[in-house]
Amino acid sequence: MLQSLRIKNLALLDEVALDFEAGFTAVTGETGAGKSILLGALSLLAGERADKTIIRQGAPACEVEASLYFENTKKMDALLGELDLPTCEDGVLILKRSLPRDKPPKITVNGGLATLAALARLSEHWIDFHGPGEPRRLLKESCQLELLDLFGRAEKTLAAYQEKYRAWRELLADRDRLAHETELSPDQLAFLQNQLAQLDALELTTEAVEALERDSQRAARTQELTTLAGSVAAGLTGDDGVQTRLAALMREVKQLATLDAASQPLADRLGATAIELNDLGAEFAALAQSLVFDPGHAEELQARLNTWLDAKRRYGGDLAAVATARDGLRHRLEAQGDLEGAFARLEKQIGEAECAVNKEAAGLRVLREKAAKELAKVAAKGIAQLGFKRADFSVRLVPLAEPGATGDCGAEFLFSPNVGEAPLPLNRVASSGELARVMLALKTVLADLDGVPVLVFDEVDANVGGEIGRVVGEKMAAIARGRQVFCVTHLPQVAAQGDTHFVVAKAEAGGRTVVSITPLHTKRAARVGELARMLGDRSAKSALAHAEDLLGSR
Repeated sequence: MLQSLRIKNLALLDEVALDFEAGFTAVTGETGAGKSILLGALSLLAGERADKTIIRQGAPACEVEASLYFENTKKMDALLGELDLPTCEDGVLILKRSLPRDKPPKITVNGGLATLAALARLSEHWIDFHGPGEPRRLLKESCQLELLDLFGRAEKTLAAYQEKYRAWRELLADRDRLAHETELSPDQLAFLQNQLAQLDALELTTEAVEALERDSQRAARTQELTTLAGSVAAGLTGDDGVQTRLAALMREVKQLATLDAASQPLADRLGATAIELNDLGAEFAALAQSLVFDPGHAEELQARLNTWLDAKRRYGGDLAAVATARDGLRHRLEAQGDLEGAFARLEKQIGEAECAVNKEAAGLRVLREKAAKELAKVAAKGIAQLGFKRADFSVRLVPLAEPGATGDCGAEFLFSPNVGEAPLPLNRVASSGELARVMLALKTVLADLDGVPVLVFDEVDANVGGEIGRVVGEKMAAIARGRQVFCVTHLPQVAAQGDTHFVVAKAEAGGRTVVSITPLHTKRAARVGELARMLGDRSAKSALAHAEDLLGSR
């Protein structure tokens, strides 16, 4: 849930710090008062793009910061880890976005620098907006199918189908590519075979490539290495080397130990050093003798190194790219050897893949048919509560000519607001007000299936009023039993049912227009006055009495 929100220099707002509670939060204010500022602040934290015109005039920067609490941060922490951002501490996620006027913008998540794309990805897991245009989404078949699958819990079944579908489409693409490939000429065939033979001669592993580069360098500098190793060996054990000079020192140390027994450990250490130096001299001498220059071996290593370097330049610069190119050459040559056979094998694979797609699509369709009946039933009940006492709502599956990315059928929501009229697709019968109520009914049904903890409704109660407004408020409150709900509303029947209530007001101060956001739920008289204003007159006794009645025991 959203615990707190700090907004500074956004549009006409100077600065405000707000604390929120779980449940249903109503946001009210006169038309043009600036209620959109609160939604704008949340949109900024959700990763929406913004330009510097939103910065309050005369201010150096706009800042928005929020604290969110999660009872279980497992999914959020996994996403934060994927984005290389600090995980939550004590279940708290801290988001901050700054938009300076003369500097680049800055975003932090739990104190770590983040990108706008990262902020947008995080928002998918904590907030969902439903604005005035949201009901229009219901006119899109893709949205209707998405809502049906959400209700039917078809996520896993759909994912299994899509995996089979992708495999089938890839095989079809392979067939198209093969159909456009022409038979190679003898010279082209010989060239590709030679290229493949050279790549096959290379062992394309990280260890083998590193060994090739190391051995090639060593072979090229054998004489230099031999000279250096021999020089070190002579310096250690030669006639004028360290070992010869050390022998004289050893005689003096032994005499010292005879005269002073306490110096015997020093004599022993020097003796051990003499032995180690002698061994080192022998090993360096052996190394010098082993470094024999073999022109044939050096030439072979250099040729393999040249092949590797040429392959890197030709195919992309790294080991994976070269290996992919090798496999592509082999595939093309194999196909050239038997184009008809390759086509036959591919057609067989396509047939098998298509059968698998159809099987998964049939299972998905059965699941959707069951979900369609259940969703129509519960949605119709919710729509009836929103003023359509005798409305008809149903969900029809629409067969597709061939399987697509989401199955072999689409979904179509049918609606009739009046008795005696046959249900028709929403885009043919529903007005904006009707769409808003249908969407609200569906959201109520689907709220428990959506894991996003914060829902924001911006005037979804537009075009309704009176008793229906009260039902809309009840729907919001019902959703808020499992989610934190924010609702910008003009209806007192909705606002009165909020667990908390904030009012947005515009005023003049110091010759400037300023916007304020104030909590009302702790001041009953102020809340009653705001509800009375929404009813028509905050000073009228009838409006105040009605507001008291709406607020009840809250």
